[in-house]
Amino acid sequence: MIAKISSGKDTAGLIRYLYGPGRANEHTDPHLVASWDGFAPDPGRSNDFNATRKLLVADLDLRVHQAGRLGRAPKQHVWHCSLRASPEDRPLSDDEWATIACRIVAATGIAPEGDRDGCRWVAVRHAEDHIHIAATKVRGDLRTARHWNDYLTADKELAAIEKDYGLQQVIRGDRTAAKRPTRAEQEKAHRTGHQRTARERLRSTVRTAVSVATSSEEFLDILARTDSVHVDIQYFPSGDVRGYKVALSGDTNAGGDPIWHSGSKLAPDLSFPKIRERLTDLDPTTTTAPENHRRPNPWHQATAAAERIPTRLAQSDDAPAQAHIAAFGEALDALPLLAPKDLRPQLQQAANTFERATRSRIRAQQDQARALRGAIRALRTTSVTGDGSGLAMLLDVALLVVTAAAHWHQLRQHDQQATAARQALIHLRTAYEEAAAAPLAALAQRKPPQRLVERLARQLHRVVPAYAEQVLSDPAWDALATALIDAEHSGHVPERILQQAANERALDDARSSAQVLVWRVHRLAERSAPSARALAAQARSSIQKVPSGQQLLEQGSASPQLRSPAEPTRIRRR
Repeated sequence: MIAKISSGKDTAGLIRYLYGPGRANEHTDPHLVASWDGFAPDPGRSNDFNATRKLLVADLDLRVHQAGRLGRAPKQHVWHCSLRASPEDRPLSDDEWATIACRIVAATGIAPEGDRDGCRWVAVRHAEDHIHIAATKVRGDLRTARHWNDYLTADKELAAIEKDYGLQQVIRGDRTAAKRPTRAEQEKAHRTGHQRTARERLRSTVRTAVSVATSSEEFLDILARTDSVHVDIQYFPSGDVRGYKVALSGDTNAGGDPIWHSGSKLAPDLSFPKIRERLTDLDPTTTTAPENHRRPNPWHQATAAAERIPTRLAQSDDAPAQAHIAAFGEALDALPLLAPKDLRPQLQQAANTFERATRSRIRAQQDQARALRGAIRALRTTSVTGDGSGLAMLLDVALLVVTAAAHWHQLRQHDQQATAARQALIHLRTAYEEAAAAPLAALAQRKPPQRLVERLARQLHRVVPAYAEQVLSDPAWDALATALIDAEHSGHVPERILQQAANERALDDARSSAQVLVWRVHRLAERSAPSARALAAQARSSIQKVPSGQQLLEQGSASPQLRSPAEPTRIRRR
């Protein structure tokens, strides 16, 4: 059950609407189900509709007129609350709606329980699934009602009502969501042939500009160069930028003027100060390559940075974790610009859906995600080319990150954010399957000779015995075999690089263990193979770290359960 609360100054107009036919004749059998004293006149059950309606308005406005003669009546004296049940809920009776209305006006401070001076109100039902509460804000002692935070108190009471009546429990937010489109905006989008409103389209445009900009100045420049978007920048007297607002070309009001939206009205994190804070904390070392050095593959950099996020989320400090989730949201915002056209719809859907998961009441510690944000900016000059393995690799990690983000939000009872992350996962999985098909097929076509495959299979049994048969029976095994041979040709030892890939993250709930290993091996093989001296040093270090048999016997009584220092941290993919 949800509530929508607003204020106004026309009691007669509201009552006329509540008892009228509605915008599309949807109001059937409008009638009173409850009132402040149980004796309010009901135009819907009266033989003289117009006279009774005027009498009801007069009764509701009585105290407003009395306070007005003393100069104490509020200008916005009408309080309007609509309560709507979920489509899955059973039909509620008039008596049940009456009790619910009484609980809401009491919880919000309009008419506290037991307060004889509470405001006058009525609850009107003109459809099966909802009621409207109309009240005037002047109390019996002619003071204005104290109804601050009425939306939050009503929402809290509705959560209790849902449990008491066995109704659908609605997922509730924390006031960090972007503003919902109004009915007028939705109808206008429908008339103009768009699935999303102008506000929603502008929000996506601005988020995409933020995701690829390296400074607040460049962000404004990218917006100004975006087709079909008008930008108006506001300045302080000092000349510094104070804020911005945007409008879609062709989106005008009745007077033909553009309909402007400030950044903060698009979403809480799109105000200019918030954007400037994020872009100030970029890591410049990842956006440019050092002189006389080979530039690292940006897709591999971004994948490596994203792959560390689940570990960050598993740690106890929430502020850095929130920053990494927000930074990953920027990565999803940027991908539709870089991906092939056939993948853009799913990636855009994933970015739009995950947007809700990037904000919560926890204030993000933005400087903790500088490396990821820098890696994302580096991608803007490296669109998907060749076999598309870079994008597939990043999307494979994205599935893990979004799963971890959903779990992180759920543990903190961020219901809307957790739901958004799970919905984004559906679109990302579809995009990954499409993106991975071609590069995996290309690798499989180059399957090495059978004698090499058999040798790799034996190595696989030694390195990951628990997953070996699962990997060997996976259709992606041929692609993994090719990736290991390619790594060998680059100077790597297949068994060693396979061990590194297996140690990066557990394979327990991987969608396809073989595919996960393909992308890890592919990325690790891009690094320079360790020299013979480095391998010898690693071997000596390993020997020094392994305790002798006598040491193990001595430690046995104190440490009955020994854990290998090389045992990888296990992160479950959900």
